[in-house]
Amino acid sequence: MRTAIIDMGTNTFHLLVVERTGTEYKILLRERLPVKIGVGGINQNIITKGGIDRAVNALIQFKNKIDEFRVADVFAFGTSALRNADNSGEVISKIKAATGIHAKIISGDEEAQYIYEGVNLALNLGKEKSLIIDIGGGSVEFIIGNGEKIFWKQSFEIGAQRLLERFQKHDPILTSEIESVMDFLKESLSPLFDAMKIHSPEVLAGSSGTFDTLSDIHCIQSGIEQKDSPETPLTLEAFKKIYPEIISKNRVERMQIPGMIEMRVEMIVVACCLVKFILDHFHFRQIRVSSYSLKEGVLASLLKKKS
Repeated sequence: MRTAIIDMGTNTFHLLVVERTGTEYKILLRERLPVKIGVGGINQNIITKGGIDRAVNALIQFKNKIDEFRVADVFAFGTSALRNADNSGEVISKIKAATGIHAKIISGDEEAQYIYEGVNLALNLGKEKSLIIDIGGGSVEFIIGNGEKIFWKQSFEIGAQRLLERFQKHDPILTSEIESVMDFLKESLSPLFDAMKIHSPEVLAGSSGTFDTLSDIHCIQSGIEQKDSPETPLTLEAFKKIYPEIISKNRVERMQIPGMIEMRVEMIVVACCLVKFILDHFHFRQIRVSSYSLKEGVLASLLKKKS
C-alpha cells in the first residue's frame, strides 16, 4: 500500500511517499518546499494572501507527485500557523478545491506526540530519558521521553518565524535583541523548567529543521562523510563553535557558510538563540540529531496500527 504524508509547516511543506507492507516500510519519495505561510502574518494570527497562494501551489505540486506514484492514502496535516490563523478554514477549503486533498489541523499536543514517534523511529531512544526539541516556524515542541514512553510533552507557540518577526530587527542580530529573545524564552518556558527538574534528561535530541542544518555545517567543517541516515552527527562542542558564527554574520555571509541552505538562512539565527538558551540552562552530556520528525511520526503511528 502506498501512502503520502504531507506536513504543512509554518516555514516548510514536506511530502513523504512510502510503500507499506504490514509493519515494514520503504521510502519512495521525500520532497520539501519553502512555502513560508507564516511570513507577514504569524503574530497577527493570519495567513496572508501570498501565503495562501503559496500553500495552494505547493499542494498542487505535491498532488502531481502523489498521482505519479499512484498513492492510495493521503494524510495532510497543518501545524502552528494554520492552527492559530483566523482564516485557516479558507486555506483548507482552497487546498481541497484545487487538489481534492482534505488537510487536518492538528493540536500542539498531537504534533508533539507525532514528533516523539518520528524521533524514536530514527534514534531508537533506549531506556535513558532524552529531551526532544523540534523548532518549527510557528511552534516549538519539547518532549521528555525514552524508547518506551513519553514522560512529559508540551507545544509552545514560540517558533522561529514568530521570534524573528518579533525580536530580530537588525542583521546581524544585535546583542540587545538576543537578550530580548532570551528574556522572552525564560518567561515562556517555565513549564519546561519544572519538567526538567523532575526528569533531568542528559541527552538532547534535536528534530530536523535547524538541527539538520547545524549537523550539515558540522560535518563539512569536521570532514565527516554525510550519509543519508535517520541520525546525523552533531556535538555540543560543534554547536558552541557554530553559534557565534551564525549570530555575528548577516544573511549574505551566513549563506556562504558551507552547509547553510536558503530556506533556513533567516530563521536559523533566532533558532540558534533558542538552542543556546536550552544549553545554558540545562546540563546535557550529548546531543543527537534526528532527521525524522512529524511526518515520520505519522508513518510510525500508521505502522503501529498494522502491528
